[in-house]
Amino acid sequence: MRIGELAARAGTTTRTLRYYEARGLLPARRGGNGYRTYDEDDLKLLRQIRTLQDFGFDLEETRPFVECLRAGHPEGDSCPASLAVYRRKLGELDALIGELQTVRAQVGQQLERAERARSVLAADAEVPGGPEPVCELGGDHR
Repeated sequence: MRIGELAARAGTTTRTLRYYEARGLLPARRGGNGYRTYDEDDLKLLRQIRTLQDFGFDLEETRPFVECLRAGHPEGDSCPASLAVYRRKLGELDALIGELQTVRAQVGQQLERAERARSVLAADAEVPGGPEPVCELGGDHR
């Protein structure tokens, strides 16, 4: 198939395919007429790249999976290099999850502090002559 058909079937653009070709991820084969030619294996490569990118892998991280498919394996993630990338990505995700849990705990503490402060203000407002609660973001909201 030609580049336009491959791009349409893969859900991408011809520009992206040329970029992948320049990066060595997509083979650069030419027909007798000089046009790029592709086959179903190329479509499988592109689908593997797209799936991995949807999972947050950068383009270079997809290379071992592409090479695994090119080596004749039925799946791009059955080779040792692909498994190593999966392991590394899981480590990165675990680290990010840890960071997010820390941030979440800090936001939760800030919320508790703010709710306690609001309760104190509300209690003081009920005392004759106590302060009126005022929302600093949008004016007076009681």
